[in-house]
Amino acid sequence: MSDHVYKTVELVGSSTKGIDDAVQNAVARAAKTLRNLDWFEVGEVRGHLKDGKIAHYQVMLKIGFRLD
Repeated sequence: MSDHVYKTVELVGSSTKGIDDAVQNAVARAAKTLRNLDWFEVGEVRGHLKDGKIAHYQVMLKIGFRLD
């Protein structure tokens, strides 16, 4: 196994369906423009309320990718 150097980006994914879907949305969007995605770390979970109900789930995450 060779040594790797990683860079991280911080993203907030959102979804009306749930936390997992919010994470999936963020990772899918990052994969459109970044290469060598290797890991993610969830930092915060929060949401948006409307009329006393959950309208959106928001998940702050870091995504790590290997530098070429």
